[in-house]
Amino acid sequence: MIEKSYHIITFGCQMNVHDSQWLGRALTARGFVEASLEDAQVVVVNTCSVREKPEQKVMSALGRIRHVTGGNPDVLVGVAGCVAQQLGEGFFNKESQVRLVAGSDGISGAPAAIERLLEEPTLHLSLLDFTSHYVEREAGPGTSGSSSGPVAFVNIMQGCDNFCAYCIVPFTRGRQKSRSAAAILDECRAVLERGAREITLLGQNVNAFGQDKRGDGTSFAQLLRQVAGLPGLERLRYVTPHPKDMGPEDVAAFAELPQLCPRLHLPLQAGSDVVLRSMRRRYDSAAFLRLVDDLRAARPDLALSTDLIVAFPGETEEDFQDTLAMMRACNFMSSFSFIYSDRPGARAALFPGKIAPDVAQDRLRRLQALQDDLGARWLAARVENRDKTTLLMEGPSPKPGESAEPSWQGRDPYGVPVHVPLPAGADHTGFLVQTVITEAKKHSLLAVRTGEPW
Repeated sequence: MIEKSYHIITFGCQMNVHDSQWLGRALTARGFVEASLEDAQVVVVNTCSVREKPEQKVMSALGRIRHVTGGNPDVLVGVAGCVAQQLGEGFFNKESQVRLVAGSDGISGAPAAIERLLEEPTLHLSLLDFTSHYVEREAGPGTSGSSSGPVAFVNIMQGCDNFCAYCIVPFTRGRQKSRSAAAILDECRAVLERGAREITLLGQNVNAFGQDKRGDGTSFAQLLRQVAGLPGLERLRYVTPHPKDMGPEDVAAFAELPQLCPRLHLPLQAGSDVVLRSMRRRYDSAAFLRLVDDLRAARPDLALSTDLIVAFPGETEEDFQDTLAMMRACNFMSSFSFIYSDRPGARAALFPGKIAPDVAQDRLRRLQALQDDLGARWLAARVENRDKTTLLMEGPSPKPGESAEPSWQGRDPYGVPVHVPLPAGADHTGFLVQTVITEAKKHSLLAVRTGEPW
């Protein structure tokens, strides 16, 4: 075991990934070093409760930690995130190595808590209280001078006030709390100074930013314009919006801000108005289609992805067919799709009319087959049009290409991975490369460059 070393295991969404990355930086700033699970003195499991059987997955991870470390009591294990918020101090009774439980707001205090726990081996700490406002986190290393990756993620808010019937985010991440625009802009400037060229703004309901009493009066559209105006920013994205909160200013931003990428993840969840009402989504299919029309009027090449839930309690075959029809009407390039499952505390857990597992699986199969077809058509159109596109390079391609030059992977403005041969002997990470699309794979594209990286 390496003294003052850490290992972080992350489940779930991009916000969890962002939280884990911040925790790693904060621990590094306090003199810790990252290590393998076998060698780490501190192991943190950052949890997610959105997917199916989240508690089982966390307990499986804790069991693996116990097995790899031999149950060494000197190894400090912490559980953070949404499942930690749900189960709280119960983890202390489930695994003897767990001495820290930090909920969604409590993770900001985890670095200091870890140091204290290492000094007091018999102590257990729980950080489970929700804060009344967004607590700014301590800065990690590299606030100036050191390099950053080409893509940075910046959190703009925490929590959600929507209480959709299937969702436990308001219970695990708390009510909506917006950061100040000044703090967000300071963080964006810092990552740009360290080499980032693309920024993604994160939040459970980003276009409700500033609407809560903790906001500073800046609207989401105003924030987009302020971030887009920062020197050095090439690309701007955000996740996740709520269709009911996307106003005309949010739509207009796609026409007015060249830095805002022509890709939007817009969660539909279901295409049936009956199911949408039962989900408490607060829009209907007609309103969603009007929003899609407005967005594509603002940015004709806008590509849409979405979230979809099948077999919500009471969903009929007709309701399901409405979802398939909406997928076709919106021409989603991709989607994340799931079978509904109960979440303790969410309203839908009490709903009657649960769908039989075999029916649910069949609906998911048919939905994903349609999405595969829509996605393949969208990618094929990029080849047919010989699209000229600029890639932001991420690193060498996972699989070598057939070209004499080594293959590199980048992302186009739509967020699609694109592989392109680039000159050998140089690190092209973070460079922009002008290309022409030449071939479509199942989930990616091939291209040839038409200019030198810059």
